Amino acid sequence: MLKKEKSDVKNPTRRDFLTTATGAVAGAGLVGACWPFIQSMNPTMDVLSKATTEVDLGVIKPGESKTVEWQGKPVFILHRTDKQIDEMRASNGGKDPIEDEKRVDVPNWLVVVGLCTHLGCVPSRKEEGWLCPCHGSVYDNSGRILKGPAPTNLERPPYQFLSESKILIGNNKV
Repeated sequence: MLKKEKSDVKNPTRRDFLTTATGAVAGAGLVGACWPFIQSMNPTMDVLSKATTEVDLGVIKPGESKTVEWQGKPVFILHRTDKQIDEMRASNGGKDPIEDEKRVDVPNWLVVVGLCTHLGCVPSRKEEGWLCPCHGSVYDNSGRILKGPAPTNLERPPYQFLSESKILIGNNKV
């Protein structure tokens, strides 16, 4: 029978080091293999380019509206007259009531996503608000639903005033 030499005895310190080193290399390999998949979840440049829309308000006269595109959706910007503001403050809407002051950041500017909250049709502009051609939903000059099958008011996109005559629609922290 062969005798075991003392040098053949297991070295626990060396074994712990090899186990830790092997685990670290395997972990680094896993991270390296997963990194392309994680990066693929970030928005692409074409998506980032549509994340925000800057709009010059100086070209919109009182009483007029302008439709711009933001993230592939129409956004209605209405330069409200003093009469329209007074009328909207006097009412709180119909089916989904809310005060006019909570619908606008600056009283003479209304900014809403131009998609009917019923089935996503694009409403047509009328003097008293918007009319959805698909099923007859009617919105006032504050984007609040007055009648029709639409369940809620027109959505307000995130926006901020860059100056008195310029707004940025969308979240620029993407």
